[in-house]
Amino acid sequence: MLESFLDLVSSSNWTYGIIFLVAALDAFFPVVPAETMVVAGGVLAASGGLELVFLIPAAATGAIVGDHISYTIGRTVGERVVARVFRGKRKKHLDWATRTLRERGGYLILIGRFIPGGRTATTFAAGTLRLPLRFFSSWDVLAGWFWAFYASLIGFFGGKAFEEDPMRGILLALGIAFGIAVLIEGWRWLRKRMKKDNA
Repeated sequence: MLESFLDLVSSSNWTYGIIFLVAALDAFFPVVPAETMVVAGGVLAASGGLELVFLIPAAATGAIVGDHISYTIGRTVGERVVARVFRGKRKKHLDWATRTLRERGGYLILIGRFIPGGRTATTFAAGTLRLPLRFFSSWDVLAGWFWAFYASLIGFFGGKAFEEDPMRGILLALGIAFGIAVLIEGWRWLRKRMKKDNA
């Protein structure tokens, strides 16, 4: 499977457009592996196949555009989409995002991007709650650029560490990205547990 990502994320100039598109789709169609694509792009940038100066803006802009589409869907047809799409575990993610957005707002827009399933739930919930567009956009632009730098640079340094074997570079970079996501989830769970104990 990872070999297919390396084939798709090639040294062609079209790759920047593909990364833009995948990063945008991932906001409202979360089975699209945007982070894996950007990490793979970073690995190729380490060997000179791509340029970070184009990769990072392509990923950031795609992510921001996709988030705004998700926000718009939530704002315009949110209730109908919730009834059809957000069931079971997805509904729990959405309920959590809605509750936390009311409490923390911008912080969740930033951190939600790094929580599995959090990006879609957060951007959609921001629309259903009708958060002001200016407020949402300012936090989302920050989150999109931060994510693009993070994923690209993890791939880049993983690729530099294993220039002779890019597959190992991708595995290392994805392992680091997964580890960071686990740490964020663990911290979130611990804080929730501590609040319950103190209540």
